[in-house]
Order: sequence, then structure tokens, then C-alpha cells
Amino acid sequence: MNERIGFTRELRDWVLHNVDRGVPPGPLARTLAEQGFDGEAATAVVETLWSARARGVALPEDGIDAEEVQAARYRYEEPRLPTGISIDVGDRRVRVALRLERPMVAVLDGVFSPEECDALIALTQPRLQPSTLVDPASGQDVTSAKRTSQGLFFRPQENALIDRIDRRLARLMGLPLANGEGLQVLHYAAEGAQSAPHFDFLLPTNSANQASISRSGQRVSTLVAYLNDPEEGGETVFPEAGISVAPRKGSALYFEYCNSAGQLDPLSLHAALPVLAGEKWVATRWMRQRAFRTA
Repeated sequence: MNERIGFTRELRDWVLHNVDRGVPPGPLARTLAEQGFDGEAATAVVETLWSARARGVALPEDGIDAEEVQAARYRYEEPRLPTGISIDVGDRRVRVALRLERPMVAVLDGVFSPEECDALIALTQPRLQPSTLVDPASGQDVTSAKRTSQGLFFRPQENALIDRIDRRLARLMGLPLANGEGLQVLHYAAEGAQSAPHFDFLLPTNSANQASISRSGQRVSTLVAYLNDPEEGGETVFPEAGISVAPRKGSALYFEYCNSAGQLDPLSLHAALPVLAGEKWVATRWMRQRAFRTA
């Protein structure tokens, strides 16, 4: 793109309204293209506005040029995940089954032992509550039909098992133990249970998210460990990247989405497909830029 792309205030406001509702940039750009907007220009406008809003920086008013588009584009860096096909995490070695660069995704084998998976499920079952998600408008945790599961957050290092897992995951994810949010275990019990496409990072579009980012920094990476083998379904998918990962007991999916400049990766959009038979248990760890604090 060599020429400046102009846009009306109405178009700008429409894009930002939908960004604030949690709509990812890909579908927004495709909607504009379907309405007759040049496809390349639509992508440039939406991604530039989305990036500025996601980072909480100044927004373009009535147009963008090539330099602004390039500055908004996510820059992939050296991953935090250690290199090699086998990673030493202190009490075991984790095997890398797959690595992708864009988005930065890895599939890891042997993150948890079968006994640890069973123990986590047993500890969680008596304490399950309906799962929540962060409402983009308010920043509050709310129940939603977009996430049909039950879950529990363990306190950091709550007991000997959680302490061992917390330390292992910190080493595996390449960040200090203190940067980790509490381990979350989710149970997708009914056939059809799923989570809709979403990002794990926090959009600074409300006071609650702004306060959380101010305290602990942005979320930078996620690890989803699978605690059982669903009979059918339950894959984790990245719809904008064309990636699908099947759940396998003890294995994990790892991905990164925030670089050193604070840019956020739109390709990290992901979802849990419906469980078609049986049930699905997962444990999730989010890492922050700084030590995680709730207040």
C-alpha cells in the first residue's frame, strides 16, 4: 500500500464499536469487503484501528498511511518457550510435538502425568462453578452461552500438587512463577459444550481491564493442558490461522500473543469446539508481563 487510505468518521466509529464488543478484526474486514470496500484496504483499516484500540494508544482520525499500517502489524519475536524438541522443566522433560511460528503455537506431550490429571479432576469436582468470561464492555466476569462449562481457579501454590504444577509451568513458559494467574480447571460435561472464538489477552476498553493491566501487565501467553481423552470432539481451533488441536490426556497446547512492544496477535483468536461424545477436562495457565496481583 503506497497511498493513504481515508475513511469517514462513521466507518471509524463502526469499527471501534465492534472492536469494543469483542469482534475480532478478521470478520470485520470481511464484512467491509462484502459491502464493496476494497479487501486489502479494509484489512489495513480494521487491523490498524484494532491494534491501536487493543494497545490503548492514539487512534487514527480519518485515514492511515503505509507506515501506520506497518507499525500496527504484529511483529513476531523469539518465543518465550525454550528451544529444542525436548524441554527440561525440572522434574521431567516435556516433548515438543509441533511448533508453528505465525501464530506462535506449540503442542507439548507429557506436560502432566496421568496420575496428576486424575488428581486435578478429583480436587476440582466438589468445587465446580459455572464458568465465566470477561465481558468486553464492562470488564466483569459474567456467565454466557458462549462458554458452556464449569470451572475452578486454584490459588497459586494452594497445595503440594498445585505448587509442583505452578513451578513446572513457569519454567516451561519461560516466565517467573509470580507472573502466573491461578491455575484454572474447566469441565465440559455435556455433549455440545464449547467456548466461542475469543482472545485471551485483555482489551483495555473498560475500567476493570485497564486496572488489571495497570497492576500486572498484559497477558502474554496461555497453556491449555488436556486432563482426559474425550470420546469425540472438543478440539481447540484457531479459526483465523486454520489450526486444530485434538485433546490428548497429559498433553498441552501453548501459544503466545503479546510481544515486547505490547502488540497483540489477532491470529491468536481461538475456540473450543463442541464435545460430541463423552466429556472434556482442561487446565489453563495464563502468564502476565509482570507479577500477577488481583488488587
